[in-house]
Order: sequence, then C-alpha cells, then structure tokens
Amino acid sequence: MPAAARKIIEADILSDRDYAARRGELRGEAIALKRHRRVEVGPFATFYFENYQTMWLQVHEMLRIEKGGAEQLAGELEAYNPLIPQGDELIATLMLEIEDADRRNATLLTLGGIEETVFIEIGDTRIGATPTEYDDRTTPDGKTSSVHWLRFKLTPDLIARFGKERVVIGVGHRNYGHMAVLSDETRAALAKDFG
Repeated sequence: MPAAARKIIEADILSDRDYAARRGELRGEAIALKRHRRVEVGPFATFYFENYQTMWLQVHEMLRIEKGGAEQLAGELEAYNPLIPQGDELIATLMLEIEDADRRNATLLTLGGIEETVFIEIGDTRIGATPTEYDDRTTPDGKTSSVHWLRFKLTPDLIARFGKERVVIGVGHRNYGHMAVLSDETRAALAKDFG
C-alpha cells in the first residue's frame, strides 16, 4: 500500500484468502495509524481523518462482510475512492456518537445542517468544510445523520503553515458549538496527506 497513492485500483486488492490470513496484522496496523487521525470535538462528535490506508482496509472489510466478490468491488471502489485525500485536502468522517438510541434520535433532530458548520483553523485562517458528493445528510424535517463525510481544501500556503501553526477543528452549529486543538502528533500524521 503506497502511502501517497490517491486511488485504490483492483490490483491493490488482496484475495479473500490472503486478506483473511493477514487481517489481524492489518487491523493492528490500522489501529496504530488511526490513533493520531482521530479527533474528539465536544461530548459526542468525533472526526476520523481518512487516507489511502484507511479506505483500503475499509474496502477489504466490506468485501469480507458482504462476500460480493469481483461484482461488489467496483461499487466499493466507487464509494470509497472519493474519500481519499488528493494532496491538497483533508477528508474526515464525522461521527455523532451517542449510544442511547432515544437520546441519539432526539439530539440528531436538533442538529440539521451540522455538516455546513464544520471548520478547520490554521493560525488565524478558517477553512469551512465541504460535504462530500454523497446524498444530503439532513432530512427535510431537520434530522441529521450520525455520519458525515467532509472535505477541507487547502491552498499551498495553508499546507505549508499546517505543520508550523496551531490547528483547530470545530463545529459552529447553534446547538453544538465545540472546538479542539490538534496535537502535534495529529498534525504530523495529517500532514502526510499533502503532496
């Protein structure tokens, strides 16, 4: 798995047998990789920053679970390749993680449009997130989904500043306003998504 790869292709996919044999090892590597790609913002919003490796493993897991073989693969690549950063961006899965189903449902009804209020600040510059090309994640009655995919496009100047200045990720929704400063380890891990 080349770290700088920008697209998963069929040749990158292990056979079912090879993946099964290496699954424990690969999942262990993924846990270590994701440690600094996960950022909690407030009491229940968590951002998981994606890259080639996280999406590669996700494709393999979907193939393993659904057992659709070659016919399924094209759909998985179509779904997950757009979530791989392309060198001038960060892409995150935002999970609104509330265990209690009744509380989750009630809370999601108050957070319509939350995906439009997410931002990253690099020093004094704010970059708003753009929801990815997937279907609208907020229903007409104002209920949001518990999962969102967000893209942060950065200019060359902001990419250069990313490793040197304070970086904050935040949510500015009227019913959920929280921010978190990225650790040095997280900034270093995410900086590998550029270039």
